[in-house]
Amino acid sequence: MIEKALKGNKGYWAWLMFLLAIMGVGGMCYAQQFNYGLGITGMSRDVTWGLYISQFTFLVGVAAGGLMLVLPYYVHNYKAFGRITILGEFMAIAAVAMCLMFIIADLGQPMRAMNVMLHPTPNSMLFWDMIVLNGYLFLNIICGWQVLHAEYKGIKYPKWVKPFIYLSIPWAISIHTVTAFLYCGLPGRHFWLTAVLAPRFLASAFAAGPALLMVIALIMKKVANFDVGQEAKDKLVTIIGYAALVNFFLLGCEVFVGYYSNIPGHMHTLDYLFFGLGHGDHVFNNLVPFMRASVVMGVIGIITLFLSRVKKCDGMLAIACILIFISLWIDKGLGLVLGGFVPTPLEYVVEYVPSAVELGITAAVWATGFFILTILYKLVVSVKRVSES
Repeated sequence: MIEKALKGNKGYWAWLMFLLAIMGVGGMCYAQQFNYGLGITGMSRDVTWGLYISQFTFLVGVAAGGLMLVLPYYVHNYKAFGRITILGEFMAIAAVAMCLMFIIADLGQPMRAMNVMLHPTPNSMLFWDMIVLNGYLFLNIICGWQVLHAEYKGIKYPKWVKPFIYLSIPWAISIHTVTAFLYCGLPGRHFWLTAVLAPRFLASAFAAGPALLMVIALIMKKVANFDVGQEAKDKLVTIIGYAALVNFFLLGCEVFVGYYSNIPGHMHTLDYLFFGLGHGDHVFNNLVPFMRASVVMGVIGIITLFLSRVKKCDGMLAIACILIFISLWIDKGLGLVLGGFVPTPLEYVVEYVPSAVELGITAAVWATGFFILTILYKLVVSVKRVSES
């Protein structure tokens, strides 16, 4: 079955070559970091998690978003998701693979990852994060591949796969919950010290993951003539829209608690993210344009999303999903992680700016994820065409 990924038109191969070129540049950047150390990045003693961990945090949500397809299709027998559920499972594989690559990049020396297994520490959230991430990757590979291979053979998937599918449902929730606990388990960082962090993570996950999947599905309809169906798209619009609204509600709760209760740790970070900290010529505000843009894009995206359903316009739908996806990427991939380090426990402001090496490695990891996704989706399209012919 894998041989079907070796057949494609010029556009398919040009896209793969483009991704490989980005991966090559990122590989050279990683060689520099490997030889020099993490000192070549923009991270410091005060900002110990930078672009790598912020991308990891966001992509965990993208991976968990596949739950919103698996649950209706396998548990509630919602047949309209028949053509798109496998896309969600394979997107989770690519997203988790990217998460693991970002963690390796953040460690500096890859062999340090072995310490989690050689010296297990069950009272550490990092240990459990390793368990849930690798477990979720394993579950999606098993379930997705077996279901697709069975369809390729023209038979029903084996019965032993069903328990793994059911297990992947709570496991999807666990990967983002444990990641949230990594942050809210650090009492020295007041902005993360909130009980609604895990629900906020899940709400953003259930919007960002399906939003990205919707955009990819619309692209596949154009370039590969692979249509997931209008009913599936309408249902995804509902899921994305309500999840995005819940995410904004939880963000509003954070703002209310911080300012109404006058909690300095929360207020200072929110001030830094949306207004800037400091006076006169010494104002720290490098994230303010991003965070304001996130709110604007999120609001416009949600409105456009529901309008696209009324008008049945794929163009509006694509724009809405892109706006929501970028809005959530800024909110969680930049604001939540990087903003949590401002101010420091000693009330200093240390701003973080990623280095060119970090940007190169980050671009390479994203390119690797899309490379994996392209190969897997090529298999899906090929198998679906054979099985439906």
